[in-house]
Amino acid sequence: MSEDLIRYDILAQDALRGVVKTVLTEVARTGLPGEHHFYITFNTQAQGVRISPRLLEKYPDDMTIVLQHQFWDLQANEQAIEIGLSFDGIPEKLYIPYTAIITFIDPSVHFSLQFEVTGEMDEDDEDFDGEMLIPIDENDDGVIAVIAPSEETGDLDTSDATDIDEEAANESEDDSKPAKPEGAEVVSLDSFRKK
Repeated sequence: MSEDLIRYDILAQDALRGVVKTVLTEVARTGLPGEHHFYITFNTQAQGVRISPRLLEKYPDDMTIVLQHQFWDLQANEQAIEIGLSFDGIPEKLYIPYTAIITFIDPSVHFSLQFEVTGEMDEDDEDFDGEMLIPIDENDDGVIAVIAPSEETGDLDTSDATDIDEEAANESEDDSKPAKPEGAEVVSLDSFRKK
């Protein structure tokens, strides 16, 4: 087989990131339509990611956020999203380049995308000064969830996605360590196609 000099893999990833960008830009403009909500996992070490040192310490590799009920100030541009969420009752702003996104899941319609992330942050890139905290209502609790493959099939299990939000909200206040998926597998897109 000859070498892929066109790099179709990179072109396909960029095109699919365009889907995420289009969806999040529309949600930033008009809000979440119907029952749609998103689980977004991103590499916290990827170049351009800006999160507080507290969150970086708690989630040194990757982090999953939920965009459903309790988020604010979602802004989407050509390179990244910026969003306000509350973690353990503390409001924070996150800046997430599309290139840092590992998975994008909309469990309401069983849609998911998985990406390769390259270009982790160097120590020289670390210019965050901790000014991402913003004042907000203290009663506003954000939601964080970790999506892992089901053990039986290796497919993403979103069957109880509506219950995950409440469970994650309760667990995020009680747990000091994030849940880590064990033995995660790359799943072929063919497994999600209707037969």
